[in-house]
Amino acid sequence: MKKKRTKCYLYTRVSTSMQVDGYSLDAQRDKLRKYAEYEDMAVVGEYSDEGFSGKNIQGRLEFQRMLNDIQEGKDGVNYVLVFKLSRFGRNAADVLNSLQLMQDFGVNLICVEDGIDSSKDSGKLMISVLSAVAEIERENIRTQTMAGREQKAREGKWNGGFAPYGYRLENGQLLIAEDEAEVIRVIYDRYIHTNDGVAGVAKYLNSHGYVKKLRQNNTIPGFSRDFVKDVLDNPVYTGKIAYGRRRTEKKLGTRNEMHVVEQSEFPVYEGQHEAIISEEDWNLAQEKRRANSYRREKVNDPDHAHILSGILKCPCCGKSLYGNIAKAHSKDRKTRYYYYCKNTVTPTGHECTFRINIEQTEMNQMVANIISAMVKDPRFSEAIKEKIGTAVDTADMEKRLEALQTQLRQALGTKSRLERQMDTLDVTDPYYDRKILDLQRRYDEQYGKIEDIEIQIEEVQSQIRSIRQEKISGDNIYQLLLAFDEVYNSATEAEQKEFMKAFIERIELFPEKRKDGCWIKNIVFNFPVPVNGEEVKELPLENETMLETVCLLGNRNAKPDTRVKLSVDTEELQRVKNGEKI
Repeated sequence: MKKKRTKCYLYTRVSTSMQVDGYSLDAQRDKLRKYAEYEDMAVVGEYSDEGFSGKNIQGRLEFQRMLNDIQEGKDGVNYVLVFKLSRFGRNAADVLNSLQLMQDFGVNLICVEDGIDSSKDSGKLMISVLSAVAEIERENIRTQTMAGREQKAREGKWNGGFAPYGYRLENGQLLIAEDEAEVIRVIYDRYIHTNDGVAGVAKYLNSHGYVKKLRQNNTIPGFSRDFVKDVLDNPVYTGKIAYGRRRTEKKLGTRNEMHVVEQSEFPVYEGQHEAIISEEDWNLAQEKRRANSYRREKVNDPDHAHILSGILKCPCCGKSLYGNIAKAHSKDRKTRYYYYCKNTVTPTGHECTFRINIEQTEMNQMVANIISAMVKDPRFSEAIKEKIGTAVDTADMEKRLEALQTQLRQALGTKSRLERQMDTLDVTDPYYDRKILDLQRRYDEQYGKIEDIEIQIEEVQSQIRSIRQEKISGDNIYQLLLAFDEVYNSATEAEQKEFMKAFIERIELFPEKRKDGCWIKNIVFNFPVPVNGEEVKELPLENETMLETVCLLGNRNAKPDTRVKLSVDTEELQRVKNGEKI
């Protein structure tokens, strides 16, 4: 009887494009396959993370997929083969936790080059020791690198990365860029000698012909309040070099998650570069910054929810509209709520001309009435009833999420490779300054890409979570639509907002209200809905082929011009003409 072959997975990882061990991904795979063949093991799965540091398992998607497959018993494997233990991980806690999880499901680890087999007592002991050594080695490299950077700061030298606005880099030295320095001087002058705050200074620059020079670390065309704030808080403009203004720290309550934290105190050294701002002006600016550092008290109504916040899109810049609250007026004591575009209120660097505050009650009712008109179509009810018992389709969003995660892996891979190269750079290298400058520039570029992708991923995940959430997903959302008027009108504003987020992806608006009283240009749903006898994901309210008949928009006493076109049957149309509520 033929002996059953032992099944195994192969896992490979590199931190940089050229692994320091001299073994690329292909070389590792070749070594592991030969070992498996020699030991008569059947390779039933291969997992590979390219360009990811071994400091933790966060971001190593292939590694996590392998652990999930082991937990699910997908292939019934007995071993995971890695080239060396350092390829499995460099964080001792992660290595041991991952190994324990694998062993809970009957899977052991073999480190081919190290000669370690975790199924043996001596093997597990060796893994504990070597993983701790690997972590200490990584921390030593990081400590040495940071010590070298701090020493450069003490010497007054620029420590790598992009030159701050107002300066240019030449052979690692900061030199004043006169085409940018004028803006720095204006910022300090306006802030010190006028009543303008950071937002006021930004508005002044944008409205008085000052042009922001675009470069790799300043890609937003206009001057934002954050740009002004950063200029006022950076001592580099007084000829100083600050070290450790931001530090990467571990998140409390987590094992390996890190985040960047602004430091309230940090050392400042005399720099070798020329100052743009005098010490006196710097002190005056800091005194005003401290005086203005209070937090404005927010007007908050716990019973009010900005139902369409984030769903409505600005017709000018395309960004989301958010809720705004106007304090109760002295005449009628009434608090008013609006939707507005932040780009027109707060200087963000993005130009937007949509300066209209849309009254929330009007817009909320308009959207609710459009949905109400949709669900009153008998064909809608029939189609919805057929859907009951089936899950809400999120396939398109899942595909979008998968594509974004692939982009994120690539960006994280690039960042990790650069991080590893910086950590291993020799501070005694005569070309250290030029190398660290180039690596830091490329490293900083990745943060913008990663942040943008992460925001998009969070938006898609939020939409998927909203659709799948227990209260209004699957059958529940369809049941709610069948009884929309009764259920929605009796719900709290928070519940209404929850429904809208689950049902609608975005609402596009006209730049101004049309003569018929309608703001809405197009509604995009999170999943296909039956409209006019067919399933659609978009409801373009400017499309005359869809807008065949007229349905009153509003209550029983709504004016005839406050209407939106939707397909309804002849009997309903007659009722509309008679002024009845549908």
